[in-house]
Amino acid sequence: MGPLTLALDAKNCSPSSHRSNGKIQNVQFNPKRFFASISTQEQKPFDFFRTLVDGVIAGGTAGVVVETALYPIDTIKTRLQAAQGGGKINLRGLYSGLTGNLAGVLPASAVFVGVYEPTKQKLLKLFPEKFSAVAHLTAGAIGGIAASLIRVPTEVVKQRMQTRQFASPPDAVRLIISKEGFRGLYAGYRSFLLRDLPFDAIQFCIYEQLRIGYKMAAKRDLNDPENAAIGAFAGALTGAITTPLDVIKTRLMVQGSTNQYRGVFDCVQAIVREEGPPALLKGFGPRVLWIGIGGSIFFGVLESAKRFLSQRHNTSDKSLDKKQE
Repeated sequence: MGPLTLALDAKNCSPSSHRSNGKIQNVQFNPKRFFASISTQEQKPFDFFRTLVDGVIAGGTAGVVVETALYPIDTIKTRLQAAQGGGKINLRGLYSGLTGNLAGVLPASAVFVGVYEPTKQKLLKLFPEKFSAVAHLTAGAIGGIAASLIRVPTEVVKQRMQTRQFASPPDAVRLIISKEGFRGLYAGYRSFLLRDLPFDAIQFCIYEQLRIGYKMAAKRDLNDPENAAIGAFAGALTGAITTPLDVIKTRLMVQGSTNQYRGVFDCVQAIVREEGPPALLKGFGPRVLWIGIGGSIFFGVLESAKRFLSQRHNTSDKSLDKKQE
């Protein structure tokens, strides 16, 4: 017998029911499904533009809050990963590059969630209900690709600032382009995708599936602390899994014009040969801590912002309906 998973299906439901937000919903436990899934009988027409705009607003808000709160931990993680051998870590200037980074984090987070939300909704309608996890994985990867066009230059400048190579973000951009060309802003792009595409896909899939399963078990909508706790777990687990990819990405991004590494595989071979396999886990503790706390804040703020926007839309729609009557 396969693992017990939870499903809500208003069309084929068991006699058991519960109330949520004043509405009766039916719950069905299905031991044959390997991923949590959810469907409701009453579905509003899909509004792509509204979902896109709400995702942009909620994602941008969540991204800025997380980056501001956790930037010092990210700086320590970057300096640990960039250090060769047993180099001493400088703890001064832990907020170096924050202002410039926020200028990139805001649009990158907005683009990611703005693409992820409507893509997820579309895929959930296209895929069979039992494959909801595939929809979440795919939407996460697509959102990651869209956001990478902004994320990578932002990450390059941020990490060069964190390792104290430049005095200010504008100087960093100007000097990187003058010495390395426009391509310098996309240093480590392939390694970034190698890390971030699986990270985004896995993190959002774990979060969405745990949230749906918890929702079914609790038989109610989740509150902000519960969303935050699920986000923390999803972030920490995904961060731990992808730490070696993050080390490789960091080394390629901070090498500058020295061209110490010729690519991803050369970077891996050099690290293992010169520093040993454990070097691929450098910054493991700060990364897991940073992403775990970041996941808690990000998803907590994200769900809160989405709920606020949804309530405003509902109020606006009701007012419009009354006027039309």
